[in-house]
Parts: sequence; C-alpha cells; structure tokens
Amino acid sequence: MRLAIVLFSLGLALPVRAEDPVQAEVGPRPVVSVLVGPQSGISLSYIGTIVARTETALGFPMIGTVATRPADVGDLVAKGDVLARLDTEDLNSDLRTADAGVTVAKAQLRSATDARERAKTLAERGVGSSTRLEDAERALVSAQARLDQALASQARAADMVDLATLTAPYDGVVTATFAEPGATLTAGQAILRLSAVGEREIVIDVSEADAALRAPGDRFTATLLASQAIMADAVLRRIDPVAEQTTRTYRLHLSLENEPAEFRLGALARVLPAGGQNKDIVLPRSALLDPPAVWVVDRATNKVSLKPVKLAGTAGEFAVVSSGLTAGQEVILKGIHSLEEGQAVGPRVSE
Repeated sequence: MRLAIVLFSLGLALPVRAEDPVQAEVGPRPVVSVLVGPQSGISLSYIGTIVARTETALGFPMIGTVATRPADVGDLVAKGDVLARLDTEDLNSDLRTADAGVTVAKAQLRSATDARERAKTLAERGVGSSTRLEDAERALVSAQARLDQALASQARAADMVDLATLTAPYDGVVTATFAEPGATLTAGQAILRLSAVGEREIVIDVSEADAALRAPGDRFTATLLASQAIMADAVLRRIDPVAEQTTRTYRLHLSLENEPAEFRLGALARVLPAGGQNKDIVLPRSALLDPPAVWVVDRATNKVSLKPVKLAGTAGEFAVVSSGLTAGQEVILKGIHSLEEGQAVGPRVSE
C-alpha cells in the first residue's frame, strides 16, 4: 500500500516538471551613461571678488607710537599724501644730538687741520721734527673720520624722522586699518592697507580639478551679482601655483577689460567662460580605458562601439578629452571592462 502511494506521487510529479516553462531570456542590461558636451560634469559658473591688482599693507620700519592717522577706510588718496605719523619726540632728540656731533666733529677737524699746517711749516723750516708732522697728519685723518661718522649719524637720524611719516606710494583707496592713534607698533607692523585705483581684477578660489582645466589666456564674461545687466570681459592672468593651506583651493586671477565703474572693489561677480571657449569635453576618468578610449552607444541599434580619444590632460577624478568625441554622443561610465564590441545594451540610466 505504501509503495503504491509513493509511485502515485512520482507519477503526479513527473508531468509537472515536464510542463515547467523555460526561463525567460534576459534582455540587454541598462547602462550608466552620459550625453557628453563641453565641460561635462564640471561647473562652469564661479563666484569671485573684485580686488585691486596692486594692494599693499603699509607700516613703519621702526618701533613707535602712532601720533596721527589722517587716512581712514574708504578714503581716496593721491601719491605722496600723508597716511599716518609716529610720535617723533625721541627721533627729533636723536637728530639734535646728531647735529651737535657734526658741529663738534667739524671743529675738531679745523683744529687738526691747523695743527697739521703748523707742523708742516715748522718741518719745512727745519725747526719741527718729522715725527711731530706725522702725528699731526694722523690726527687730521682721525678727525676727518670722526666727521664722516658724525655726518652719517646725522643723515640716519634725519632719515628716521622722515620715515616716521607714512605717505601713499601710489594713488589708491584705503581698504583697511589695523591701528589707531596711540597704539605702539613694532617695526614693520601694518597700520593700514592701500589698494591701487588703477587696474582691477577678479579673484576666484577653485578646486584642484577646476584649476587644472584652466590656463592663462582663457577668456570669461563677468557679471555683477547685484545686477546681472552690468557685465565686463575678463582674461585669466595667473593661477597661484600653491594651494591655500586651509581650504586646499587654488586662486585664479582674472584681469578685467573695460570694466564699468560699478565693478567696485569688494563687489561679488559671477564668472562664466566666454562664448566659443572651452570646447573640450570632460569625463570621469572611470569612463576611460587604457590606451585612452571610451564605449559609445549608437541608439539607432542600441549597440556599443569602442572610440579612441585623445586627452588634453587630467584633473583629479576628471579627464579632458580634446578629440575623438562630439557633443551629444552617449558614453558609458560604469562597467566598461565587461563590454564587447557590438554588444547590445539596454536603456540609459543616469548616474
């Protein structure tokens, strides 16, 4: 009885397995890809600050107490205008001492000159000895040296008095002050910052990847954040070769051309590459094979083909493709090592 039940069960099971449908065929897998264009994956827009190309922190070359500081933040000054003065009481005292030293040295030189002339006259008459003449000549040389030393001290004291008055080295605007009257400054300590009113530029802090994609001579269009209608042309003049220590960013310096008066110092500007520039295509380095090539999808057939490309350089996780691709082509970003020429792929999936 038990054997019959087992056989009956097997008989029921066999037809079921025979009628199992064949597993459905798996279609082409979707691909993670991107439609390439100029600067794909890289931000084109930067925010920068308008600054003066020439900017100097000014101070005094000696220790002293600030007596006056006529210049204040925002003041326009001309070359030679007085910006600040130190208390010169001690300096004037040193100058008077130096003047007295010169007077004494001149008197000693006259005495030494007279003594030497008398010794020379006596020696010529045979009355005085040659030793006395030699002593008089040595005394004259010594007196002349003391006068030279006194004159040098006088000039130095006069220079110190002059240096106690800080004047503008060029036409500019005071953009910051660091000390008030009454403050004691060390030698070289800045008391204010002066920005030239001539050429202005835009400074932008960018990542290493963005900095590597730029080169001096690149042209941009700058618009004020306060008013998008106010625009100016700009040219990349210089890229700082060393990253800023805290932010690890690189600073770009863009020279402005024919900028309107509204481009004031300290204003913010949005900067975009000028039209017709920066046509290189930028891709993640993970999309590239070695030697440089990418998988391109032909959506007419949904098949892939390998496209050799030429690189203009790399920047961090990105590579700049200078030739081999055109805008609008679909490039696969993921799974590039498992594809074959002519392989069918599924729909595009954004990363």
